[in-house]
Amino acid sequence: MSSQEQDREGEGPAPAVGPVVSAAHLASGALPALSEIEFAVTMMVNAYHRWMVRCMAAAGAAGMSPLDTLVLHTVNHRGRPKTLADICLVLNIEDTYTVTYALKKLEKAGLVKSGKRGKEKTVGITRSGEEICLEYRRLREALLVGPVKGLGMDETELSRLAATLRSVSGHYDQAARAAAAM
Repeated sequence: MSSQEQDREGEGPAPAVGPVVSAAHLASGALPALSEIEFAVTMMVNAYHRWMVRCMAAAGAAGMSPLDTLVLHTVNHRGRPKTLADICLVLNIEDTYTVTYALKKLEKAGLVKSGKRGKEKTVGITRSGEEICLEYRRLREALLVGPVKGLGMDETELSRLAATLRSVSGHYDQAARAAAAM
């Protein structure tokens, strides 16, 4: 459609879209792009959580929460037993009781097993837990990785974005400590 046709229909040129945010009052500060990141991360986290729950159900482990799923994959990582502290550190979780609850749920389901390393309690993956993780991976490759690769996104850029988000998360942690001290 030409600009003359748009003017005739009263549409005019398309308006510019400002930052896509969920809270304009926060985006009106000194760094509106940070509000864009926060909204994008919120959308991503919610979609990721839905994905994990549904993929785990399809893999044969219905009833698992997003945290249960993250903990299971962390325990399975590199096939070595982990301590509660290891898991919490890797996942950046300070409320250890939530991970403890997830571990109990996973152990009851036969997906992880308790062990000992000296005096320290550890948790390792069971054969059933490993099988669920492998089925999750198979489904992930077919249902998620393939379509995302089809977008033609640069993997180096995706890795850079991931590194940036991990770096920014450190600033949120520092700001949370500062806010707690107020």
